Amino acid sequence: MQSLMTPGHKPVPVEILEAEIRRVCGSFNLEPMRRTGVVNGDVSTRRIGSFDTAIVALDASEVARSPRAIRQDPGEYFFLLVQDAGQCRVEQGDQVAELSPGDMFLVDSVKPSTFVYRGERSNQVSLHIPRDEVMHRFGNRCNGGLAISRDDPLWLAMRAVIAKMLMEEGAQAQLGEAFLCLMGAYLHSARVTGSAAETLLSRALSMIDRHRADPTFGPRELAVRLNVSERMLQRHFRPLGETPGHRLLNRRLELAHARLTAARGEQVAAGVTVVAFDCGFNDLSYFYREFRKKYGTTPGSVARCH
Repeated sequence: MQSLMTPGHKPVPVEILEAEIRRVCGSFNLEPMRRTGVVNGDVSTRRIGSFDTAIVALDASEVARSPRAIRQDPGEYFFLLVQDAGQCRVEQGDQVAELSPGDMFLVDSVKPSTFVYRGERSNQVSLHIPRDEVMHRFGNRCNGGLAISRDDPLWLAMRAVIAKMLMEEGAQAQLGEAFLCLMGAYLHSARVTGSAAETLLSRALSMIDRHRADPTFGPRELAVRLNVSERMLQRHFRPLGETPGHRLLNRRLELAHARLTAARGEQVAAGVTVVAFDCGFNDLSYFYREFRKKYGTTPGSVARCH
């Protein structure tokens, strides 16, 4: 999918980039992936349509907004987060969404939220929609965050309007109004057609994240804990284009990669074995094979490199 923006990644002290994020988006804490005191990123702002907009590029571990930060900095906006490049996992309440380029998530600024980047480069466009405007138009339909499904035709229409507003400097207010109308239509249809399937999928994704390091935890155990059949569980994962087993494997590999990155190369061979078992793998050859398949290199190389 074609990117909306091309922000640059440049070395910036962690505290400087965190201060820029706070200036533009509110009170968020930035957690770097490496202990160098430097991250690669940039924060800029634009006025598109009727919205203040932040363009954020970074390669941090995560960015979070805690309950304490919310008390110090009351939320005045909903942030429509558009993933433009790279990946990001958004966690807000019982909502967990893995964002790929093109995906959107409506973030509620009065609720704690975490954005997980795992040290990979990410570009995001964030439209700041005044909270009183959203509440006046839509009531409490989007309280607590909401993933915008790209399976809905309205997703494509919203993205098209965002792209047009970005292309046209000082785009007329009519485009902003058109976007809010599309969002209202989406929120209405989401509430009308929302089902237990969405709740079950959110619970399943959250449960995978909590138990990924347990080698005895697999798709069968996940289905048992959710009180559904494995076949039904697979149906709920189809919109993500993957199976429960594949999601669990990816989360274990990401956990192992993060721990190897932080290992600082000490006793690499022994360290890889320990990390593999600590991250839910009980077969080393399988771990090595799947790690190379995902990252294009060996676990030992990752540990030595960092």
